[in-house]
Amino acid sequence: MPETKLIDLMRHGEPVGGRRYRGQIDDPLSEPGWAEMRAVVTGTPPWDSICSSPLRRCSDFARDLAERSGIPLELDTRLREVGFGSWEGRTADQIRAEDPESIARFYHDPIHNRPQGAEPLEHFSGRVAAAFRDLANRPAGRHTLLVTHAGVIRSVITHVLNAPLESMYRISVETASLTRIRCGGERPPTLVFQGRRRL
Repeated sequence: MPETKLIDLMRHGEPVGGRRYRGQIDDPLSEPGWAEMRAVVTGTPPWDSICSSPLRRCSDFARDLAERSGIPLELDTRLREVGFGSWEGRTADQIRAEDPESIARFYHDPIHNRPQGAEPLEHFSGRVAAAFRDLANRPAGRHTLLVTHAGVIRSVITHVLNAPLESMYRISVETASLTRIRCGGERPPTLVFQGRRRL
C-alpha cells in the first residue's frame, strides 16, 4: 500500500492594521499576530519541510520557524491570498457604507459578485489546487507545513472535499489555526481536522 503524507496548513496571525479585506496587500504581522502563531508551535516541530505564501504576514513567520528549526523553506506565489480588487485595504464597515448589500451578495454568491477588479474565483482556485497537487505528489512519507491565508485554506478544503466552489466562504478559518490533510494510501486526500490552535 502506498505511504501516506500529511500536509498541515496554518493561517497567518493578525497583521498590522487589524481586520480588513487585505487580499494581496503585503502587511507584516502585528506583535499579537506573532504571539498567536508562536503559541501554535511548541516543542519540536514535526515537519520535514515548510512552504509559504511570499506575503510577509506568512513568510516572516515561516522564515523564523525554518531558521530556528533547521527545516527547509520554500516560497510559492500560488499560495498568495485571493486578490480582492477594489476591496483591498478596506474594512467591512467602509464597504457597507458605499453599498450596504455588497458583502452579503459576495458571501452568498462569491463567483458572480466579485469586487471590482478582483481575481476571478475560478483562477484563484485553479492556482491553489495546482500548488496543493504539486505538494501532494512529492515523495511519500513527508510532513509539510503550508503557511498561508484563509482563502487558500478554504480553497484547499473545497478541493479536497470536491465541494462546489461557491460554498468556499461557508468555511470559517481563524487566525493562527491549523488544518490537516492526509494524502496517499488507498483513500483520496482526506480532511483530518480543521481549526485547531495547537498541534
